[in-house]
Amino acid sequence: MHRWSQLFLPTLREAPADAEVASHKLLVRAGYIRQVGAGIYSYLFLGQRAINKIVAIVREEMDTIGQEFLLPALLPRDPWEQSGRWSAMGDNMFRLKDRKGADLCLGMTHEEVMTEIARKELRSYKQLPQIWYQIQTKFRDEPRPKAGLLRVRQFLMKDAYSFDLDAAGLDVSYQKHDAVYRRIFTRCGLEFVGVEADSGAMGGSQSQEFMVYTDAGEDLIASCAACGYAANMEKAESRLAPVEDLPPTGDGKPERVHTPGMGAIADVTKFLNVNAAQDIKCVAYMARRSGKQMEWLPVAAFLRGDHSVNETRLMGLLGAAELRPMGPEELAQYFHAPAGFLGPVGLQPAKAPMTTALTVVVDDAFTGRKNMICGANELDYHFRNVTPGRDFTWTMMASVRGVNEGEGCPRCGAPLRVAKAVEVGHIFKLGYKYTESMGARVLDPDGKEVMPIMGSYGIGIERILTACVEQHHDEQGFCLPPSIAPFDVVVTVTNMADAALKEAGEALARRLEQAGFDVLLDDREERAGVKFKDADLIGIPWRANVGKKASDGLAELVSRSARSGEDVALEKLPEVLRAKFGPARLAMAG
Repeated sequence: MHRWSQLFLPTLREAPADAEVASHKLLVRAGYIRQVGAGIYSYLFLGQRAINKIVAIVREEMDTIGQEFLLPALLPRDPWEQSGRWSAMGDNMFRLKDRKGADLCLGMTHEEVMTEIARKELRSYKQLPQIWYQIQTKFRDEPRPKAGLLRVRQFLMKDAYSFDLDAAGLDVSYQKHDAVYRRIFTRCGLEFVGVEADSGAMGGSQSQEFMVYTDAGEDLIASCAACGYAANMEKAESRLAPVEDLPPTGDGKPERVHTPGMGAIADVTKFLNVNAAQDIKCVAYMARRSGKQMEWLPVAAFLRGDHSVNETRLMGLLGAAELRPMGPEELAQYFHAPAGFLGPVGLQPAKAPMTTALTVVVDDAFTGRKNMICGANELDYHFRNVTPGRDFTWTMMASVRGVNEGEGCPRCGAPLRVAKAVEVGHIFKLGYKYTESMGARVLDPDGKEVMPIMGSYGIGIERILTACVEQHHDEQGFCLPPSIAPFDVVVTVTNMADAALKEAGEALARRLEQAGFDVLLDDREERAGVKFKDADLIGIPWRANVGKKASDGLAELVSRSARSGEDVALEKLPEVLRAKFGPARLAMAG
């Protein structure tokens, strides 16, 4: 039992002025966190108790499939050079030198270090499979820390790594993590969805993110309620409804139309009385592969006027590591026209992507389309009657568009939902990226040297806490799921000056503690209303009010989530509360 009067619980009536999302406001107001610097936070008593409970759940579930390690946060340069990521990580990596001038970094992730252990210690297929994990502090030089714990520079992460002899073994390790992650997030009280994802800087093939819907999220995911399809916007696909093509004008060939000052899609479509799906939009880029010496190469992406470019997918198609918009001089060089009037007619597309000639990428939504509108590569002019394949060609045709709300699910055709979400976990099939670059080998059953195949699996510990607050808050505060709340129940004595109430409250707190509950006794010399407001603020799922009815042997048991209460006999309250918590609490209480 903890006594509120003896604890440091600095609740605030007002949120900090710079807090934008609910979780940031409420975690500060509830005294869970305090900011030290941009993207750097201290966890106070309540915050640390909640974090510890999350870590305990993660550890308990991960121990069913893996072995816990603890690796250093301070890492030498060499393993990162071997993997090729010392340069690839760019400014996101914190770098420093020791007193002898040796390069070091603060670990963002630990694929390299785990692979180095495997390279030195694993010799035979008989030692595989292996799943190693750790729960450790990570560092990222985030350029724009914001939203409280959602975008920070120091964070706690569970990262795991699997080593298998072959792809079939990796499939098993991947599915084990998928099942464990779903148990972890369910036990933490999250409503989540697993979505197809891009592997990004980690590399690899199959990849899945575990996302929580919230307006505080910076990621967008597309999902289908009918069949369960879900993907982040970098991987999402859709079925497009048929679009009515425009009737031809004149002889049906491209016709030059004066469009003075009409550089924006909305202006052109309004001026010509067409819709954006009948327009061809151009997004012009310079692209380059990884490596400092690689030159920038020209790329033009053409898609419908109501669509946007999925840049991650485009980079994957091109084999590019970076994209940037073309500047005015580059537009003049490759299109001989300014932005707003670019089009595919008359271009000479490169025969292969990523050469010094212009790579022209056309979205596959243009298949079968005709009589469209596009820029004429001339200031203040557009073409109409433009038909893809007849009036222009391309280097490659593929899906390079992002998904819009309401477009058809690629599996079943039902309308897709597009909404903001926060990523709380991510699992990757890394393949041979690190074992190959770092020279890890084992002997297979035939005595032949082979590379182990790897997987990588991460969970953001603070993100679980933040996502729970986002999902379970109201105007008064928040209610954490019982499994991760800092306390199970707060016993609130409404008047500490009343000796009988004080005695009844302390007796109830002791009885609940003996029954196995984490109990906070609010024994402060404060008005009942102040205590109730604080209890509602700090996220504890149940409140037992010891007030006037205590003389009749009753306490009011209030559910924070339902905002409702019921009178319960003091001696029956542990039993009633165990029933509220369910089988897990019954097992714990014995």
